[in-house]
Amino acid sequence: MGKSNAEVFELQVKQGEPSLVAPAGETEKGPYFLSNLDQNIAVVIQTVYCFREEGKGNVDAAEVMKAALGKVLVDYYPLAGRLTLSPDWKLAVDCTGEGAVFVEADADCDLEAIGDLVKPDPATLGRLVYSVPGAKNILEIPPLVAQVTRFKCGGFTLGLAMNHCMFDGIGAMEFVNSWAETARGLPLSVPPALDRTLLAARAPPQIDYSHDEFKQIEDVSDSDSLFEQQEMIHRSFSFDLEKLEKLKKEATADGSLGGCTSFEALSGFVWRARTQALRMQPHQQTKLLFAVDGRRRLEPPLPKGYFGNGIALTYSLCAAGELVDEPLSFAVGLVQKAVRMITDGYIRSAIDFFESTRARPSLTATLLITTWSRLSFNSTNFGWGKPLHSGPVTLPEKEVSLFLSHGKETKTINVLMGLPTAAMETFQELMEL
Repeated sequence: MGKSNAEVFELQVKQGEPSLVAPAGETEKGPYFLSNLDQNIAVVIQTVYCFREEGKGNVDAAEVMKAALGKVLVDYYPLAGRLTLSPDWKLAVDCTGEGAVFVEADADCDLEAIGDLVKPDPATLGRLVYSVPGAKNILEIPPLVAQVTRFKCGGFTLGLAMNHCMFDGIGAMEFVNSWAETARGLPLSVPPALDRTLLAARAPPQIDYSHDEFKQIEDVSDSDSLFEQQEMIHRSFSFDLEKLEKLKKEATADGSLGGCTSFEALSGFVWRARTQALRMQPHQQTKLLFAVDGRRRLEPPLPKGYFGNGIALTYSLCAAGELVDEPLSFAVGLVQKAVRMITDGYIRSAIDFFESTRARPSLTATLLITTWSRLSFNSTNFGWGKPLHSGPVTLPEKEVSLFLSHGKETKTINVLMGLPTAAMETFQELMEL
């Protein structure tokens, strides 16, 4: 799929006037509490889903999706509200019932032309997601913005811009699947559990861990200037089962680890390669950040359908020279320790740490891995079958790498990475197994 010379292709999309889709029934109004796990990830995440015209014949997809959105917003009513600041200067939602933003659009080409979404392409895919004009900050962007774009072939895309403070990947996937079920006239298989006070801070706060995920690192390697001086290149690297097994074998070859998961092996490998590609000084402290799903690690576990962020950030920290010079087992061992760190006590301590400090995780000399490979976004069915493709429009920060499942090859992981030109050349060589 896609053109051989993607650089020449320029997608033309004509957007209609945005409208507001309010909940189709009565909902609660007033302030809605966001937990401290929601506070630090208030970034807009843009995703695109591509659908064929088959399924409902000539039924207008935009009409079906708009009507279903109004119905599902009765259950997910905070998404129809607006972000605001609480009296203690934290993000909250004012449940006004104003509604989500919905836009219909038309593209000048067939769906084939946009390619297979294997890597983020903001120039093309950005036109399939509506951006609120003139918004100066996230408080001026509604938490849910949707655009349905019709293509000449009869296919269409759904472009979503959703604020991460409203939910993590699991919550977002459950919402989109609930919307799709509603479009097909089905009851919700996972109704949302809306009470976020389950993750409220303790009074007084109890900080039982050091929380170096927030630690400020000095950029002695001057890596940030590399990003400023050179063009940023985005690439996608595919790891099938064979490559993942090879990595796991290499990570356990010296006998220092009893075993490891694909995620642990791949995270250690990518962190080490990126550190090498950016030519960090040997004494440069480097950090790996990634989210661990805390739903079942909390005591008691969060309820099924928890609507919010149930993820906690964990970290590994070491000198760049040690990370690069030691065998892969060293990096993978650090990742394993970071995974084990996430317990009920640690998550509660992190919530209380934010309550006391309002600290934000520092991203200097840091790789932040976001894992979408276990999220079944590619199974969402609004009545036109599963998406041909689904994926992110762009990476939210230069320090972020995304792990995605590779379409129908759910065991294959695509690693999306953005790096300055020279660093990307080195990184690409290191990715060849």
